[in-house]
Amino acid sequence: MFTLLRHLSWPELRHHAGRHAVAMLAVMLGVALAFSVHLINASALAEFAGAVRSVGGEPDLTLRGSGTRGFDEAIYARVAAHPQVALASPVIEIDSYAIDASGQRKPLRVLGIDALVAPQLAPALLPQAAEGSSRFATLDPHAVFLNPTAQRSFALDAGDALQVQSGLSLQPLRVAGGNAAPGVPLAVMDIAGAQAAFDRLGRLSRIDVRLAAGADRASVLRELALPADVRAAAPDEATARLSNVSRAYRVNLTVLALVALFTGAFLVFSILSLAVAKRLPQFALLGVLGLTARERLQLVLAESALLGIVGSVLGIAAGTGLALLALRWLGGDLGGGYFEGVAPTLRFTAGAAALYAGLGVLAAVVGGALPARAAQRMAPAQALKGLGEAGHAPSRPWLGPALMAAGALLALAPPVAGLALFAYASVALLLIGGIACVPAGVALLLRWVRPSTQPQWLLAIERARHLRSSATVAVAGVVASLSLAVALTVMVASFRDAVSRWLDTVLPADLYVRTASPGGGGNETAWLPPDFVVAARVLPGVARAEALRATAMPLDPSRPAPVLIARPLEDPARTLPLVGELMPETPDTRSAYVSEAMAALYDAAPGTRLTLPLTRIGADGSARSIDADFFVRGVWRDYARQHGAVVIAESDFRALTGDTRVNDLAFTLAPGADMAALQQRLRALAPDPALIEFAQASEIRAASLRIFDRSFAVTYWLQAVAIVIGLFGIAASFSAQVLARRKEFGLLAHLGFTRRQVLAIVAGEGAAWTAAGALLGLALGLAVSVVLVHVVNPQSFHWTMELLAPWGRLAALCAAVVVAGTLTAALAARQAVSRDAVLAVKEDW
Repeated sequence: MFTLLRHLSWPELRHHAGRHAVAMLAVMLGVALAFSVHLINASALAEFAGAVRSVGGEPDLTLRGSGTRGFDEAIYARVAAHPQVALASPVIEIDSYAIDASGQRKPLRVLGIDALVAPQLAPALLPQAAEGSSRFATLDPHAVFLNPTAQRSFALDAGDALQVQSGLSLQPLRVAGGNAAPGVPLAVMDIAGAQAAFDRLGRLSRIDVRLAAGADRASVLRELALPADVRAAAPDEATARLSNVSRAYRVNLTVLALVALFTGAFLVFSILSLAVAKRLPQFALLGVLGLTARERLQLVLAESALLGIVGSVLGIAAGTGLALLALRWLGGDLGGGYFEGVAPTLRFTAGAAALYAGLGVLAAVVGGALPARAAQRMAPAQALKGLGEAGHAPSRPWLGPALMAAGALLALAPPVAGLALFAYASVALLLIGGIACVPAGVALLLRWVRPSTQPQWLLAIERARHLRSSATVAVAGVVASLSLAVALTVMVASFRDAVSRWLDTVLPADLYVRTASPGGGGNETAWLPPDFVVAARVLPGVARAEALRATAMPLDPSRPAPVLIARPLEDPARTLPLVGELMPETPDTRSAYVSEAMAALYDAAPGTRLTLPLTRIGADGSARSIDADFFVRGVWRDYARQHGAVVIAESDFRALTGDTRVNDLAFTLAPGADMAALQQRLRALAPDPALIEFAQASEIRAASLRIFDRSFAVTYWLQAVAIVIGLFGIAASFSAQVLARRKEFGLLAHLGFTRRQVLAIVAGEGAAWTAAGALLGLALGLAVSVVLVHVVNPQSFHWTMELLAPWGRLAALCAAVVVAGTLTAALAARQAVSRDAVLAVKEDW
């Protein structure tokens, strides 16, 4: 086999390097996209894990509070005094904002630590005082030490003032040095100073514990008798949580990137079909000389494997380069929002490279399988006389419908570990089954075409109608690429329309005021105080002002915390984008309204009871955790928070928690009111006007849709790549056919057909087959889009939407493919029909 490959396959690849380069390019592109996505996500996750380990250190266990305000610091004394505890490090965690050197407000994470204890568990947190600073600077309650990311972000030197937001005011702190922690912008300060500056007196966020040698973890926890609002967490909990929640996102990106590899397999199929057709005399001669059918099969498969190997090696190199560029210019986020603030370095692994290279080789071999079988089935003696072509696979009309039926059944299967694995398999079976239905579909569609009186059009239509097996070779790539393009177009259009209508519902006010990103961790430190809210409600020009309070609500350590939203709810059916009907209210029970993600992740279906962990703030500022029961009345759509959200009445939230803070104010203006004047009055109410942000509903809507379009821009590029690959397949297929039909064209020339008429025949066949392929691709794409919209999206991201088909865009897409396919077929025939007619039929004399 090696000798066969060395003496026949490699010279053939070199001789037809230009044609085979196109197939290698398709394999390379698919491997490069998939491998680059893997590298970006793996590097970002590894960087995040490294940053978490550096900041969290290497404790044996971490004690965390179940609420957003932590737990009573009195527990620390009990933990530190336990005989089996070697070291206990108390920590305050604050997510807030700070003002940089240019006056811009940027996110900043603040850790309050005991500088004498924390570095023993997490050396990266060791405060490094700047030259000339006091040796007691680490104990200064107003001193902060910035990590390298924060130093670059805020452009502040030692001795400069750093203004950190707390509420609607700024806390003045002094940069006294740095720390070596990687990751997001981070400031380290004395724990007592952090408690005072951010209203955390008497509270802790966590205690990192190192046990004594030989201590039993379970026994220590049992003896500590921790209160219900304190739990023992694994040190790598944050990394595991991010890995779990971003897994569906990473898998979807990888599957999307493999679209190019899938369509590339069809291009390899078309290129090798052309190669087999062009080399029929060679195969026939070799067959007569003793080359067996099995060896012919192995020869073509060896060529496809060589194409895959070369393309995959180039794809791994290109994917590594793409990942480097993406990590440098885009970070590790790629629009998913999971790795914000992480600046990862590339983590190349040979195992992953081998896996994706293997996928590329497999795709090439699968693409070359049918041409290899055609070469195996040929009759050498007949082919040597010019009486036979490469054989076609036996007809199996039941195969396509059976595969599509199996795909439809798989779409009904539930997700596996939060991944839509069966749905992906369903899409694959639908595509393969739809392509297997091409011959029957072409015959059915062309049956309705009326015969033409023009001889060239009559020949074109009749040949396209009767040689249906050739249609599979000609339009399989078009059907595959167009169906994927149609499916992605419908999915994106449906999602965009759903988001647009959702924004119309959730943005009813004229003006929005906030001081923290919605749903972010800064909501606990950057908020609008009650006196500001009261004064804002009575300003001239305000017809109505609705307050909103958003806070994180930890429910499951393995998942990010859902968001609890407290807002006025006089008419939930009007103010919430509900899915389904509302359950009737129950007497003496508080009502809650959950997002679709909340219902899916926590089984919070309408009619069930939901227990929410809340923090009760006393009149003296003390805090304690409570559990509050709610009756789930309904489910609403929320495209902003993938991890879940719960809406309750503002009055219920305040009665249960005593928390009067507000994160957002929504103003409905009185008729004729001046919005600019209202903004000036609101700025005058704030202690620092720079800490509040204004946005109109139209601005938020436009910005949201802009972000949406930018996030899905890659899908349009992938559609274009798929279509181009499909057109290359048409060109290769028709090139193979016109080479095999050169005697037919010569005979037509002897019968009086002009060169233009022969070209018209081929172009007519191309138009007929491409039009049939476009219709089949459109129908198949719509079927795949149903799976993407109604199965993949809800299973992966817990969002539902209505299917919207943009018929104008789809019609333009199909028309462009038909025109391009017709022109491609005509161009592919030019070389063959330019031969002298006598030479074309000379072999038959």
